[in-house]
Amino acid sequence: MRIFVTGKKGQLGQALSRVLADHEVSGCDLPELDITDRGQIDAAIREFAPDVVIHAAAWTDVDGCARDPANAYRVNALGTQNVALACGACNAALVYVSTNEVFDGTATEPYREWDTLHPINPYARSKAAGEWYVRHLLNCFYIARTAWVYAPGGRNFSNPRRIIELADAHGKLKVVQDEVGNPTYALDLAQAIARLITTQAYGVYHLTNAGYVSRYDYVREVLRLSGRGHIPVEPIHLDDFERPSAPPRFAPLANTAAAALGITLRPWQEAVAAYLEAAY
Repeated sequence: MRIFVTGKKGQLGQALSRVLADHEVSGCDLPELDITDRGQIDAAIREFAPDVVIHAAAWTDVDGCARDPANAYRVNALGTQNVALACGACNAALVYVSTNEVFDGTATEPYREWDTLHPINPYARSKAAGEWYVRHLLNCFYIARTAWVYAPGGRNFSNPRRIIELADAHGKLKVVQDEVGNPTYALDLAQAIARLITTQAYGVYHLTNAGYVSRYDYVREVLRLSGRGHIPVEPIHLDDFERPSAPPRFAPLANTAAAALGITLRPWQEAVAAYLEAAY
């Protein structure tokens, strides 16, 4: 299969390159190619003539998006429009990687694939707009929502290595206890996407490691697994932590559609343990 990956240098892009090694894979990323330049992305995708495009490129700095909503829409919404139009021009299927943040976090149980979107921050609204373009411009697409993605080299607070670095540096941590989601290992996500694109079962999917947890309990488990269970972690509330963007409080995703195809991801605890074993 010929597969084109946007955001090939990112956490998921690198994992996809590893998982898709048996396929013909090309891709793009900044600074060489900008998805917001319609001419550039159209030419690159048409020239490669892929069977599938995996659109992993995005501006994922949630607080940055809150400070500059216009740029969030430019990258995550209009950039996705450009990729979708290029896919339509060369009859390629599209995998659009979206986020649990398209939901508002007021649910009492994990969100299903068909639940109504209600994004509450600029990053989330820009990603929901990207979903809108995919749905309206293409027939052959997979929307793959995920959450709290981490991989080697990542600097986000979902990354176990980053958590360990901060714990070692400060000797203690303060972590919110009222934000709940699914920590997801990029390698596991890439493997699930690789299986999904062979099905041609187009639609919306939730692909996260199984189970969900609060940020506070997640950090405690990371520290325990890394032999740092003695480092104190103080629970705080989202309202105590000032930041430009407000995340959804309870936004874990339920894998219903992919599981029906036999595609599941291992529990998040096993994924974290495997990541730490490989990293240290």
